[in-house]
Amino acid sequence: MIRKIIFGVVALVAIVGLYGAYKPLPNGLTLESQSYTVPNSSIDFFSDRTYIDKGGVRHSDQQIFDEAFRMIKNAETYILLDMFFFSDFLGTATTSHRQLSKELTDLLIEKKTQKPDIVIQVITDPINSMYGGYTPDHFKDLERAGISVITTNLIPLRDSNPVFSALWRTFFRWLPDQGLGDIVPNALDARKPNINIVSYLNSFNFKANHRKVLMTDDARERTSGFSVLITSANPHDGSSAHSNTAIRVDDNLWQDVLRSERVVARFSDANFIEPSKHILDTINDRNGDVRVQLLTERAIEKKILELLAELGSNDEFDMAMFYLSDRDIVRALKQADERGVKIRLLLDPNKDAFGREKNGIPNRQVAHELAEYTNGNTTIRWCDTHGEQCHSKLLIFKKNGANSIIQGSANLTRRNLDNLNLETNVLVSGDAGVRAINDAMAFFNASWNNTEGKTYSTDYETYAGTSIGKTLWYRFGEFTGMSRY
Repeated sequence: MIRKIIFGVVALVAIVGLYGAYKPLPNGLTLESQSYTVPNSSIDFFSDRTYIDKGGVRHSDQQIFDEAFRMIKNAETYILLDMFFFSDFLGTATTSHRQLSKELTDLLIEKKTQKPDIVIQVITDPINSMYGGYTPDHFKDLERAGISVITTNLIPLRDSNPVFSALWRTFFRWLPDQGLGDIVPNALDARKPNINIVSYLNSFNFKANHRKVLMTDDARERTSGFSVLITSANPHDGSSAHSNTAIRVDDNLWQDVLRSERVVARFSDANFIEPSKHILDTINDRNGDVRVQLLTERAIEKKILELLAELGSNDEFDMAMFYLSDRDIVRALKQADERGVKIRLLLDPNKDAFGREKNGIPNRQVAHELAEYTNGNTTIRWCDTHGEQCHSKLLIFKKNGANSIIQGSANLTRRNLDNLNLETNVLVSGDAGVRAINDAMAFFNASWNNTEGKTYSTDYETYAGTSIGKTLWYRFGEFTGMSRY
């Protein structure tokens, strides 16, 4: 009898695990929008860069949230914000930081006070409330000001850590939130209230709404219209010194941003407020010669693999990336190297995490694999980090004068690319005259070459990782989902 009960429980957990890993996704996810053509003037590239000067002093040059705040200040009727990490969390970091979460909160409340009829919607990830363990004070302030805060419901998404999630879905999810009291210290931030055991266990599902998108009715050179900012940067104090990138697009693309965010609100059982019909009827988006396309979830990987496969001998590919671990991408890079593509990889050494030291996984193991494999076409450098992270997710494809960039929220990992996390990236394509692409290239080249006496990067040998044990752990974590990358 006991054996039958044990067998039945194991079978139930296995069925729940398989369903969680392969269940149908909410309708509308994994979006590859149509390819729009917009004017060169409609697209801008922005970056945040931290570097060491000749005297050994760390500096941070920031553009991204300055631009985001400018867009919010200029908004008239509509602001839509989807940000993964919207928090004042610092960890144990002691280096200087910017109070981005407070700046953003204060600005949104000020805008709502000035324009009571403006629609402001904030979509975010449950990491900010430690998965429902408490409500952050700044979210309470936003709600009191009449600003909608939507916490994404991650349960409808597939499970990226299916072994644990099978147990959680079967047993732990049904525990009453407050049945055991708030007895667990907040692992994210010791200054915050304790949380309940359900919220704590929920954190080990390892999935997220990882998007970083802003949409406002602020468009240059026009009296009406919408602009979108798609970035790798979070309004998070502990991340404020990270290196990041962003693209702003003023025409056409907003339609698909609206569509993709509407889906998130819908499966989170939240009321999604549309822009007024009056505003929509006045928009006259412009066309031009530069192609832009919105990519979410697995569509990001599909497009990256497609563009990599098109590169041949004497073509070039540059990448600045926080996490690189996805096996399909690694194989595609090897194949591109074999074809003679000139590849430059600028990677975070995965050593800094809000005052704590990380173990170098997965980038050092992947870098070692690619360095050992190359036919002389792949060169690797590390971001020279000092407490901050090289958090960009920027890819540059150069093929016979036809250039493309992809950038946004997605790291190149299984979790980010395999329909597990929610992610938003943008593809920009055009000829050698596209300003935003040229600015992205300049950003990469300055970081690669340490121009103007500023140290952004260091040689591959500085953080070369050859540990077999760590390599096995990276491959295990990537395959099973039992990792945080």
